[in-house]
Amino acid sequence: MSAPETAAIVLAAGCSRRMGAANKLLLPLAGAPMVRRVAETALESRARPVIVVTGHEADAITGALAGLPLVLVRNPGYGSGLASSLGVGIAAVPAECAAALVLLGDMPHVRRATLDALIAALDAPAGRTVAVPVHDGRRGNPVIWHRRHFAALRRLEGDRGARRLFPRLGSAIVDVPVDDPGIHIDIDSEEATTRGRNARSSRAPDRR
Repeated sequence: MSAPETAAIVLAAGCSRRMGAANKLLLPLAGAPMVRRVAETALESRARPVIVVTGHEADAITGALAGLPLVLVRNPGYGSGLASSLGVGIAAVPAECAAALVLLGDMPHVRRATLDALIAALDAPAGRTVAVPVHDGRRGNPVIWHRRHFAALRRLEGDRGARRLFPRLGSAIVDVPVDDPGIHIDIDSEEATTRGRNARSSRAPDRR
């Protein structure tokens, strides 16, 4: 699949309630807000365009992303949960894109090589229309979805993600082995943020 056929969607609309008053997506990580790190990694990949869905503190998130070639869309119903932001992101995917790679704004350690491996693994003619990264025997995020699933993604409701669709998809899902522990690391507390800073500082600078 060529790069123009795959969009990336960064979900960055949540309230980060477990972080208390702080918006975790704005916390610094290696000198930049966490959400900017996620967006930068998406931009390093083959995916285009890179769409960022904002909601909670949308102006501050937008400011943290200043200067990056992104498509920003705002979800006014972000308070209803993750599914509404996913729906807004899917609706923003251009018609010429055959798939969408869905990234979470609080997972800044996912490597660019993982994103490109997921894009390469999708093969709609062969029936492989969802690709999931696997590290250390466990599935993680992000996940890439072929357009044929977009309608189902837009119908989701509440604060649960798209994985609730997995049981009905069967062989349409392809597991993609990756050398990337970042697919399991989400930042949902200040303690996790500190661990994340340490992990990033010890990682090789090529940001694979």
